Amino acid sequence: MNRKIITTADGSKTIQIEDWNEQYHSIHGAINEANHVFIKHGLLYYFENVSKPKSMNILEIGFGTGLNAFLTFLKAEELHQTIDYVGVEAYPVSIDEISELNYIELISKAHQLEFEKLHKVSWENQHEITTHFKLEKQKKFFKEIDSENSFDIIYFDAFGPRVQPELWTEDIFAIMFKAIIEKGVLVTYSAKGSVRRAMQAVGFKVERLPGPPGKREMLRAHK
Repeated sequence: MNRKIITTADGSKTIQIEDWNEQYHSIHGAINEANHVFIKHGLLYYFENVSKPKSMNILEIGFGTGLNAFLTFLKAEELHQTIDYVGVEAYPVSIDEISELNYIELISKAHQLEFEKLHKVSWENQHEITTHFKLEKQKKFFKEIDSENSFDIIYFDAFGPRVQPELWTEDIFAIMFKAIIEKGVLVTYSAKGSVRRAMQAVGFKVERLPGPPGKREMLRAHK
């Protein structure tokens, strides 16, 4: 498929798959969307309202450009919160594509080495990025996840249901429900009715929240 780097509304770049007219992040702002959906309504919500565990476990569905992981790493440092982060991705983004993104310049030039490390460390092994942040990247399909009661938070950041509806089904969300701990939280940018109903069908309690720029709503699900 044809891929190109585009600039989103907040000045940050993302990757567009031209054949699908689909992007890795919102065209209304890649960084804004990641901060709003996954950091504000996922990580910070859990940290401030649910639990402050000694070590927090986060699963990202769609590691992609590493933007969500990088923002989470920065919050781990700021909060002095230990986070074990697992990113699942079937088709890793190339280092050449990563080098064309401008997240370092817009977010934190002081942490360029850590951002590069997120992408250069080997797959299928856990790596200590800093004392507060450990990363394990797993190259596999989402349907192959077999974790049980393992994660405090799930960032569900798959390509949208318009282009990959098979990733937003009851079968996939049953895998998510099994992987997350009691009182765990799953957040996603999608607010589609079929997505909400699929989550509810497997046992999640789902709430609608104000969405990031360009989207009216998003979803947060509780186990």
